[in-house]
Amino acid sequence: MKKILILTIAFLGFQSMSAQSKVGTINNEYILSQMPEIKDIETKLKAYGEELDEGIQNKYDAYKKIVEDYNESGEEITKVVRTSREKKITQMENDLQKLQKNSSKLLQIRQDELMRPLYQKIGTALEKIVKKEGYTQVFNENQSMIYIDPDYDLTIKVMEEIGLEIPDEDPVQNNN
Repeated sequence: MKKILILTIAFLGFQSMSAQSKVGTINNEYILSQMPEIKDIETKLKAYGEELDEGIQNKYDAYKKIVEDYNESGEEITKVVRTSREKKITQMENDLQKLQKNSSKLLQIRQDELMRPLYQKIGTALEKIVKKEGYTQVFNENQSMIYIDPDYDLTIKVMEEIGLEIPDEDPVQNNN
């Protein structure tokens, strides 16, 4: 009976040792910077930003024209017409402010849409490595990691899984 108890305790101790966590890290931003698709995304985002800016500029030009017309009209217009134009100017100011505010949100939404496939590609590759090598947790290096053992950095493995070329001098490893 004593032998069975000792074997049971030893077996449970061995199981708890083998059930320990295996933690890894990844640097998503570095992987993204090495993906050839990122240049196309940056170009598309720049063009979209310019399109949004052009829309704002057109609205601003129209606003300026109405304000100039209002200022030039002086005393020649009736009080009803003056009140109507003032309301229109106020409405255009509000619209312009909303447009400026929304354009940054629209740019962020567009960036998220364009980047989603790249993050999915990284996630799929990471998932294969995690399952293959038995990792229980993976942290993003850019989330205030103080020390990372290079042996547990999965960045290069993910890049290889995706099929990216690994630079000779690896800045990810040199940052640690």
